[in-house]
Amino acid sequence: MSYSVARRRLLQTAAVAALLPGATAVATAATLPEVIQRLRGSVLPVGTFSATDSPRFGFRGTGFVVGDGTLVATNFHVLPPGADSDTGKRLVVMTGRTRDSGELRPATVLGTDRSRDLALLKIEGAPLTPLVLDEAGSAREGQAIALMGFPIGGAFGFSPVTHRGIVASLTQIALQAASAQQLDARAITRLREGNFEVLQLDATAYPGNSGGPVFDAETGVVLAVVNMVLVKGSRESALSAPTGISYAIPVRHLLALMAESRPR
Repeated sequence: MSYSVARRRLLQTAAVAALLPGATAVATAATLPEVIQRLRGSVLPVGTFSATDSPRFGFRGTGFVVGDGTLVATNFHVLPPGADSDTGKRLVVMTGRTRDSGELRPATVLGTDRSRDLALLKIEGAPLTPLVLDEAGSAREGQAIALMGFPIGGAFGFSPVTHRGIVASLTQIALQAASAQQLDARAITRLREGNFEVLQLDATAYPGNSGGPVFDAETGVVLAVVNMVLVKGSRESALSAPTGISYAIPVRHLLALMAESRPR
């Protein structure tokens, strides 16, 4: 199937989905500024809350709204230690942001895929607008994309930042294996599967972008989840001399996690 045909089918599928009961997100072709405006309220800072900390909100990374509007996707490594148990710090996401603050909503871990560095959170409160996910798996080399998140970690306020680029390559990768304490039946299955395909991006991401959406620049359809950036030298050099090479997990793995995490 050609890229143009796959893309047309993707848009047709999104248009039909928009007519279904409860659907709130529509994927239509637009300019990048229009796409950014449509998506920015659904891309959220993820972190922890402690009344005794200063600041009380401890930023950890980026997430974005999916599913029924009460689910947030992010990276597993964004979660604080113990977040998927009752012993860790209180996990929250920030919604209704102004430049300097926003509403902190408690979140719980609904599901994780450690081997692909994905996590699905359930947030309290009224549903938000979910982003449209690419169920067709239509990402192609050379495709124009953008990624959105919080690369400075709130140093200048929690306003989402967008970087534009292309899908440079579809390549194979194996993320770091889980520790003995993290091994479960799902993790062992993933390890047996070996390497899996990721998107290599010709786009600049920084610490703080982890967990944010990579989306088609014309439609806003989410293709992948930002996972990591290639760093030359020290971590600090990611800010002073970024490589411009980033990696993202195809959204089909997020869809699989969402299906596995549904209440039985």
